[in-house]
Amino acid sequence: MTCIAVQCPHGHNEQIVKRGKTARGPQGSLCQNIMCLAGSFLLDYRNRGYVPEVKRTIIDMSLNASGIRDTAWVLPISTDTVLRELKKNAPVLQSVNTALLSTRQYDAITVGIERAGEAEMDERWSCIGKKKEPQWLWHAIDHLMGAVLAYVFGRRQDEVLLQLKGLLEPFGITQYYTDHWGAYTRHLEPEMHRPGKRNTQKIERQHLT
Repeated sequence: MTCIAVQCPHGHNEQIVKRGKTARGPQGSLCQNIMCLAGSFLLDYRNRGYVPEVKRTIIDMSLNASGIRDTAWVLPISTDTVLRELKKNAPVLQSVNTALLSTRQYDAITVGIERAGEAEMDERWSCIGKKKEPQWLWHAIDHLMGAVLAYVFGRRQDEVLLQLKGLLEPFGITQYYTDHWGAYTRHLEPEMHRPGKRNTQKIERQHLT
């Protein structure tokens, strides 16, 4: 007899019992841990969109500026699955990369030489249903590492840029690299702003994929 250890992918508990089979055939399992929020799960998913690891990857990729089609092609899953997961997690998604921000909170007694904070900023548009009502994504990435720092959805207006600028304050940005869109010139200090395509290649490349 072969014994296979089964662990709940949500609560990481081994107190598992069988819970029938689905209409398509895979065996269902039930986690007996009362603290587990999911309860039942499958070991073999026919639809990759239901795999917990895939769901987490969708969120991680979206926070790193991957588009809907990019995510669907890499995983591989349908674009509808990506949109459904992002809509479901919209209330808990944060506009600031708190994981990266925590690495930049230095102790007052620590002495070291750090590279000045440099960020690339850009905006891109997309539409759902009507092209007359475009939705703009304004976001900023770290110039050195390419990690997403913060983002804001809205129209292509100055107040949306000001929201993004406010979200970037905790990062201590000392240099902004952007294109020549007028809003950047109006609201970024001249000594901290360097417009042009030369230093925005990382973020422009993300928008082209």
